Amino acid sequence: MTTKPSLDAIKTLREKTSASLNDIREALASAGGDEAKALALLRQRGLAIAERRQGRATGQGRIEAYVHHDGRLGALVEVNCETDFVARTPEFAQFCRDVAMHVAAMGPRYLRLEDAPAVEGAGAEERKAHCLLEQPFVKDQGTTVQDLLKALIAKTGENVVIRRFVKFGVGESA
Repeated sequence: MTTKPSLDAIKTLREKTSASLNDIREALASAGGDEAKALALLRQRGLAIAERRQGRATGQGRIEAYVHHDGRLGALVEVNCETDFVARTPEFAQFCRDVAMHVAAMGPRYLRLEDAPAVEGAGAEERKAHCLLEQPFVKDQGTTVQDLLKALIAKTGENVVIRRFVKFGVGESA
């Protein structure tokens, strides 16, 4: 006999993951009520959804700007998705703002590890440090930007890509 997950457990996971209530119920039931196992199951499901969506065209999206309070540092990012409906959601807009702030704060040079040139003497960790998707997110060091992107894909059900970004700093050379 399976036990029904408590409303508190469902609410807690909903706040942490923003996953659908049915997905949370199923994950908690499969994990026997263990929140950590349920979180792992939800992450796996989100990763599977993200993998399936990767090849889909992304012709809509947003360009987001971040300018630091002193006006001496800023960033622009373009994030694309499949439909304008998703591009207008608060979650998508917040993701774009967060990525723009992250770019301004961390100054990545490349989007993916594959984009970074192999430099003699530079290890994989050093190359990862300059790749946006590999960097720990500035607001939560336990999560990478790639993890945030996959969570957004799982939540929206659409392919989402960070297309390009640029950081500006007063007095910095290009």
